[in-house]
Amino acid sequence: MCGIIGYAGPRNAEEVLLDGLKRLEYRGYDSAGIAIVGSGLQVFKDKGEISKLSADMPNLHGHLGVGHTRWATCGKPSKQNAHPFLDCTGKMAVVHNGIIENYLALKKRLKDEGHVFTSETDTEVLVHLLEDHYKGDLHTALVEALKEVQGTYAIVAIHTDGDQLVAARKENPLVVGLGVGENIIASDVTAMLNYTNKAVFVMDGETVVLDPRSVTIYDRNGEEVHREPSVVTWTVEDAQKGGYEHYMLKEIFEQPNAVHNSLLGSLDELESGALMIDQDFSSVKLVACGTSYNASMVGKYVIEQLAKVPTTVELASEYRYSPGTGENPLTVLVTQSGETADTLAAAREARRRGCHTLAVTNVVGSTISREVDSVFYTKAGPEIGVAATKTYTAQLVSMYLLGIRLGQLGRKMGRDEVRELASDLRGMPRYIRKVLDRAPEVDAAVDMLVPARDVFFLGRNINYPTMLEGALKLKEISYIHAEGYAAGELKHGPLALLDASTPVVAACVRDQTYEKMLSNISEVAARDSPILGIGVEGDTELAAVADDTVSIPKVNPILSPVPLTIMVQLIAYYTARKKGRPIDKPRNLAKSVTVD
Repeated sequence: MCGIIGYAGPRNAEEVLLDGLKRLEYRGYDSAGIAIVGSGLQVFKDKGEISKLSADMPNLHGHLGVGHTRWATCGKPSKQNAHPFLDCTGKMAVVHNGIIENYLALKKRLKDEGHVFTSETDTEVLVHLLEDHYKGDLHTALVEALKEVQGTYAIVAIHTDGDQLVAARKENPLVVGLGVGENIIASDVTAMLNYTNKAVFVMDGETVVLDPRSVTIYDRNGEEVHREPSVVTWTVEDAQKGGYEHYMLKEIFEQPNAVHNSLLGSLDELESGALMIDQDFSSVKLVACGTSYNASMVGKYVIEQLAKVPTTVELASEYRYSPGTGENPLTVLVTQSGETADTLAAAREARRRGCHTLAVTNVVGSTISREVDSVFYTKAGPEIGVAATKTYTAQLVSMYLLGIRLGQLGRKMGRDEVRELASDLRGMPRYIRKVLDRAPEVDAAVDMLVPARDVFFLGRNINYPTMLEGALKLKEISYIHAEGYAAGELKHGPLALLDASTPVVAACVRDQTYEKMLSNISEVAARDSPILGIGVEGDTELAAVADDTVSIPKVNPILSPVPLTIMVQLIAYYTARKKGRPIDKPRNLAKSVTVD
């Protein structure tokens, strides 16, 4: 959680820090603050969003500073608990992302020694530890302080003595942006795109000393690290709204390009036999959290249908506690950020068990890429809205590519079958655009959902996970309680909850489940629940049993989750918009979950 930025250079640090915090706000937005070295250490922080901080902030003058936007874990959202935190001298400031697990013991000791605490947070112990160890060298103080700390962290600290900042990372992201006569450090490259596209990713256990002229990175043994910078292909425009009302809507409409880019080059590698993996596996385990878990559930159907390989799906938060079976499946870790704490822990556990690990992630240089045997990068571009949209469809693309690749390796798919499905995938951006063209129809159709307290999403087979994703999206951004069900399970209990006040969104595409889905929808209609059916264009049978319908184009049934996903995203978006919800920043949620 939480977004960090630090700056050293000739510009007004306040402007750079505020700009970066606005781009990091998807990581947390319950409080924010800035500390700048100028005439002493100037600090301003408050509860609320960056826009409030920016509007209320006095002019802070200086060329060295740190900023932070918070997603609360330890200590409720408040001005008191907002970062940065100062030491007792008022000369040192610290910002932190992560959790200090032994903070209570450290806090007791430090208080006994005379340190004064002003917050309820775990972070504040860090600045007092630094104060204890500071003897004129801030980097040395940081290294010594961290020897006492248990937990996870991305830390940036500044002191009024000098023009440098120091930083450290353990299991939480940090990236350095290399400028000309200026340097930046942040939680994400999006915070620095206005100033540089050259990035150096900080690795676990490393510390950083950064000033306007240089950046020095040290490993855990204190040895200097030399690492070539990466060139970031994202632009500032990629991370802006571009005229859309919300980032989420912009990102929904960017999905044709996200799918195209994720396929670009990958299909050629697939057809040449050089994609992702180079050996056959007798089983596959997909491990993920949240939206990525739903994409993985689709992946199970895809892999089993195409490659005939037994596939299981497991929540990353549960995987490390499950007993090993002695088998060594291909273990696929799916995480859009590449920094999800539970998924990273699962990757380490999978390697400990001797499994070949493959990561699917959207962020080049992210931690997961260094924890696995091989990586497939989706190419969705930066996603700012907290509710995942284009990164989810890009993950779906990865599942199709993986399914085909396993089908090739296991000789379950012939060359002609591979080429036919690859051709269908190439046409997917066009089908997505057709769904997006129907956005006004969706806007009108969701009126039946807006007043509801509860909504059911129903699907079968490969589109059951898609309806789980639809329910999740509606919950995340509209705050309506929604549940996804395999439609055949209604009669095993959930039918008791249906009445005229409980709308149902039902996916009914022309596949082997079509007749059964029509029967399930009729069961729902008999309980007087309003029904919004999602079917293939021109379906008069669905229109006869549903109160209203929206349609997707006819595609190969195995690919139907892609256009159906776009449709449920639009349903969630327009419902939330009509309810006046803060769509890009839903309460209690953050984009990247970097704590357990």
